[in-house]
Amino acid sequence: MGMETDTESGQTLPITDFDAALIRALATRDERGVLVLGTDLRVVQSSFDPARFPGLTPRPGQRLADLLPTSDAAATTVRLREVLRTGEPLISYTQRIHTSGDRQPTAVVSLSVMRLTGADGRPIGLLVECGDATTEAKETRRLDLLFDAATTIGTSLDVVTTARQLGEILVPALGDMATVNLAPEVFAGEEPSQLDGDEGRLALRRAAVVPAGRRWPDGFLLPGADLPPLSPLSGRQVMRGYRRPTETYMLPDPAAISASLEDDPAFIRALVPADARALASSVLHTRSLILGTVEVWRGEQREPFDEDDVRLIHELASRAALSIDNARRFTRERTSTVALQRSMLPSAATVTSAAEAAGIYLPATARGREVGGDWYDVIPLPSMRTAVQTLADLDLPPDELLTHLDDLVLRTVEGTEPPHEDALSGTCLYAVYDPVSRRCAMASAGHPPPALVRADGSVEFVGLDPGPQLGVGGLPFEVTEVELAPDSVLAFYTQGLFEQGEGDAAEERALFRDRLASLGPADCDLGAAAARLVDEIVPATRVEDVTLLFAHIRTLGKERVATWEIPADPAAVATARNLATDQLAVWGLDLDFATEIVVSELVTNAIRYAGGPLTLRLMYDDDTLVCEVSDPSNTQPRLRRARTTDEGGRGLLLVAQLTTRWGSRYGSSGKTIWTEQSVSAAAGEALSG
Repeated sequence: MGMETDTESGQTLPITDFDAALIRALATRDERGVLVLGTDLRVVQSSFDPARFPGLTPRPGQRLADLLPTSDAAATTVRLREVLRTGEPLISYTQRIHTSGDRQPTAVVSLSVMRLTGADGRPIGLLVECGDATTEAKETRRLDLLFDAATTIGTSLDVVTTARQLGEILVPALGDMATVNLAPEVFAGEEPSQLDGDEGRLALRRAAVVPAGRRWPDGFLLPGADLPPLSPLSGRQVMRGYRRPTETYMLPDPAAISASLEDDPAFIRALVPADARALASSVLHTRSLILGTVEVWRGEQREPFDEDDVRLIHELASRAALSIDNARRFTRERTSTVALQRSMLPSAATVTSAAEAAGIYLPATARGREVGGDWYDVIPLPSMRTAVQTLADLDLPPDELLTHLDDLVLRTVEGTEPPHEDALSGTCLYAVYDPVSRRCAMASAGHPPPALVRADGSVEFVGLDPGPQLGVGGLPFEVTEVELAPDSVLAFYTQGLFEQGEGDAAEERALFRDRLASLGPADCDLGAAAARLVDEIVPATRVEDVTLLFAHIRTLGKERVATWEIPADPAAVATARNLATDQLAVWGLDLDFATEIVVSELVTNAIRYAGGPLTLRLMYDDDTLVCEVSDPSNTQPRLRRARTTDEGGRGLLLVAQLTTRWGSRYGSSGKTIWTEQSVSAAAGEALSG
């Protein structure tokens, strides 16, 4: 029989041969180790199989706290004392533990603790049964990290955000700092370049730095900066390892990096954390593309990486690479979509004889709303009326144009899968302005009315009656017509200007009206005014597209318009031709030959196929001469190529060859054929003089 003394209570713990045999039997059961602790939680006896618990050799008299990480010792001590006090056992408690005197926790054990009592029922110590849980703990950690990665990485379709999400999964779970570097092309949505030469060097740019303490080391290379081309971290060794895609580069001694950086302290500070002890690095690759690298650094207070760590880092990097590539593709598609969307908009400033227009379009920036559908256009129409291109060229009234658009959307919906039907709808406002009469006709398909800013600074919203959104079908659209005073400005906008959050849309609308009142003189820079107003009202993170279009209307004076009534008599063709050439002389335009042929052909066709009465109108601005012939017929004119033996049929072909463009529009009674001719730079001297 042996005797062990409890140094705290003075109580002697009898350890008989039977007791020792029992302890050994417990220690060999199911790969278990056994500790007997006194009431002071010091080791009385222990039994661990060296093959199953290498390096774990607790000595009699040693405190259990000496075997535990400092951060765990206090909490575990409290749990053990609670078992001593209550007798309630502690079952399968997972605890990190030191081996071989190393202060780093290098093993994980599962503890089951029971109280030992003497013959008088008083507690005399604890029996601690230990099972190796290192493998189980690593697998649990692996599954936890993979779950976190699956639910976190890739929730954003932004390349930089996705890179940062990868770093936040790796730190602090696997290191004290993580850096993610990507090829510059990835940021722009493009495929990265191939590897540079046999050394496998790849140009990289830092995308994310995630330190455990949320503080970046002084002088450390920050996101947005390019990695120096001679840096080992730029991929020289990493990429060489990538030749076999399953390899992951690991550098257990960062001093080797310092030695390869030509002893440049600033260079070293930019690339290597000051307290770095170990580095594990993995290539970010998907399909045949190398997107970049990820590095995980550990400081002096952590153990070096083992092979399980390296495999886990590589697995997380491989999963993250897919998300980064998805974000890259989305960036490319979004860039193309926004470019296409912007290409549908007119130039920043559009100047015609009817209006000077300037607009601003800002796509939504909130996650999931990066590309919207807002759009505007300013279309010069024949007869100088300004405001959806194909239908607009038909010069239809606003209500008819919206009806055609509504029918088009309905036909599109009929061929669409049911889950996507609701997406095929939209609002539209179409306005047509005539600078001769200064009247503007407009119709709305669920779109808010424009604001009218008068020259005196007063502002009102046009009282139009919005019809249903496009795609509803079966309901009419109402036309509202207003007369605009000279130097008025129309402000067209989308609802996104007001609906960007939880604010009151009515209050935002009132604020918009007040800001319009201070727009300034009609000759101000409309583009700058639009940008300034949007900047004052709209937040940086936008849940909706924002579109604002200012149109400063112009008036075509009576001196620029000439109108004549022409009888339906073939002899009147010469009269019409002479009237036109005389007017060109008044305007100082050297377009007599082309205009004579255009007028002759249009008037002749009208008399021959439509009858009378006819109206001939010429309009001139600084750039364009418009000729219009109106007749009571609704017959569509046709352009055809006459055969050599035909006596006629060449009229419209000649007109098309002598003019910039031509077309027709229909009114309530009859049609109008119009042409446009470009005015030379020297024209108009008679008017200006």
